Amino acid sequence: MLHKKIVSREDWLVERKKLLKDEKALTQARDRLNAKRRELPWVEVTQAYTFKSENGPVSLSDLFGNSTQLIVYHFMFDPEWENGCVSCSLWADNFEGIDCHLRARDIAFVSIARAPIEKLAKFKSRLNWSFNFVSSYRSSFSEDFGVSFGDNHKPDDEITYNYRQTTFPINDAPGISVFVKGEDGKIYHSYSTYSRGLDMLNGTYHYIDLTPYGRNETPEGGTMSWVRHHDRYE
Repeated sequence: MLHKKIVSREDWLVERKKLLKDEKALTQARDRLNAKRRELPWVEVTQAYTFKSENGPVSLSDLFGNSTQLIVYHFMFDPEWENGCVSCSLWADNFEGIDCHLRARDIAFVSIARAPIEKLAKFKSRLNWSFNFVSSYRSSFSEDFGVSFGDNHKPDDEITYNYRQTTFPINDAPGISVFVKGEDGKIYHSYSTYSRGLDMLNGTYHYIDLTPYGRNETPEGGTMSWVRHHDRYE
């Protein structure tokens, strides 16, 4: 157990106010970064992607519903797997209930994975999720947006992920992409983020980061080796 220095309330308040200055600086820096993100140019999406939902085929345009903005979470679920990625499932537990709030700001939300819709529907039901979850099975969507690396991918292959050349142990990686439907009816890609760029979307980790022991993760077995599907914790 980590032992901390014990001080008086007055001394603690001095240290807390020092930290508050750093927290405010980070908030202001984040506001500036968000403004820069909104200023990014757009790229037209010319590929006519089709996905499978529990109610049948849907297009990328259909996923917007009545909104003009769309956030896609690229969920790691290889077609050969029986269960979705444990880490992505931790992120997905934080998606519950946000749909209505996003729609109020003209934003639709969907999670997309490569596994067939039958597997996605079964997994979604098991974990009692309600957000929109569709399949890109046999579509190039995941590969085109940098979260899948081809059917013949090997762990030592050099691939592009998170805008750099690297290797990745499996054929699926996590990410988030944002799309916009213009006044001309065309769809544009405005933003994607990967790897640690996803941290800001995980409320669970933000709560953990408030505690004295923090994430308390070790490299052995992978830093997220402690994570389970939420119905698998003892």
